[in-house]
Amino acid sequence: MKHATTYGLALLIFLLLDFLWLGFVARGLYVSRIGEMMLDRPKWGVAGVFYALYVIGLVYFAISAGLEAGNWRIAAVNGALFGFFTYLTYNATNLSVFRGYDPVVAVVDTAWGTLMGAVASGVTVAILVPFWRDTHS
Repeated sequence: MKHATTYGLALLIFLLLDFLWLGFVARGLYVSRIGEMMLDRPKWGVAGVFYALYVIGLVYFAISAGLEAGNWRIAAVNGALFGFFTYLTYNATNLSVFRGYDPVVAVVDTAWGTLMGAVASGVTVAILVPFWRDTHS
């Protein structure tokens, strides 16, 4: 149950952050710089698989370490590194194989993945640490 709660909270935070980013904060950037590459409607099934699996990675590589240490900063640093390397892999691959993939989008998107990994991981741990400690006493 503890793992399901951790995963569910992390997924909720991650989805909320990405919804705000993609839907409002950076939508204009993406549309103006790579709009011709974008679909009219996202493929929600593919997006769902990405979100479900990506958050498993955050829990495994970042959040679990933070919970074990009882320290949200450890989760945030590990989440930032996980976000950086995964988003960099995606963006560098796109830059190397697609015509028209914008380098500004690549840099901004990689920075976003880094920040989102840090925030989603750190906030998840900050919320759960008091409960986690109670179950380890």
